[in-house]
Amino acid sequence: MALPITNGTLFMPSILTFTGIPGLESVQCWIGIPLCAMYIIALIGNSLLLIIINSEPSLHEPMYVFLAMLGATDISLSTSIVPKMLGIFWFHLPEIYFDACLFQMWLIHTFQGIESGVLLAMALDRYVAICYPLRHAIVFTQQLVTYIVVGVTLRPAILVIPCLLLIKCRLKLYRTKLISHTYCEHMALVKLATEDVYINKFYGILGAFIVGGLDFIFITLSYIQIFITVFHLPLKEARLKAFNTCIPHICVFFQFYLLSQIWILYPITCTHHLVQSLPTGPTIPQPLYLWGQDQAH
Repeated sequence: MALPITNGTLFMPSILTFTGIPGLESVQCWIGIPLCAMYIIALIGNSLLLIIINSEPSLHEPMYVFLAMLGATDISLSTSIVPKMLGIFWFHLPEIYFDACLFQMWLIHTFQGIESGVLLAMALDRYVAICYPLRHAIVFTQQLVTYIVVGVTLRPAILVIPCLLLIKCRLKLYRTKLISHTYCEHMALVKLATEDVYINKFYGILGAFIVGGLDFIFITLSYIQIFITVFHLPLKEARLKAFNTCIPHICVFFQFYLLSQIWILYPITCTHHLVQSLPTGPTIPQPLYLWGQDQAH
């Protein structure tokens, strides 16, 4: 139970309460319908992808292993977010234990980091396959792929832990237990504190750069080199064939980074305008916040 100190300040609230989407409380039950549909489609689609890749020996190549890992991560990330959101929208269950909120935060940011790392691994795979095709089988061995999978998983999982410890050990006083959000993310929790949160914000931004920022830079550099190599191929057919092998990854790359950045910059505004423009029922894009991103008011 939270202990009041002064002027409504709380000492380590044991339970936090989500307020949902600000300004859209009256239509949140309808927002849950397309959200649930998208969640089910994501589960079915990614599950089929995993089954197909696992059952077809010819797909046991590095690119498809990374694609399967991306599908499994998508399932895990959406499952970390959507069920609680539907509980808020449909069943009026906005409360969450503080420690459970920290755990959800760790899951969300870990899976986001894994997705970013998998996209980098896919880009490096295409880089070697197109720029050094004769070395691809030598470089991307089964052992290397295993190391990449383990490294991509452990990197964000370990980097997010200090975020939890900094919140748990440094921040004791909170101005409110209400989170203007539908799930727990780093800045949503940090902004509730009345104490100095500079270290928390700094580490959040640092962690986001180490994972998402560096991945974005290396992916971009990889594709710059890929495009240079492709455009220098003498035959048009060879250029098209090489480019076609990159199209799926390019689509996933833009979906992950471009759409997520739009949602980060306009998380509530976009949703509100979308609801106003659709008379039959609102939808919301998949939420994705960087660790150091301030929450919109």
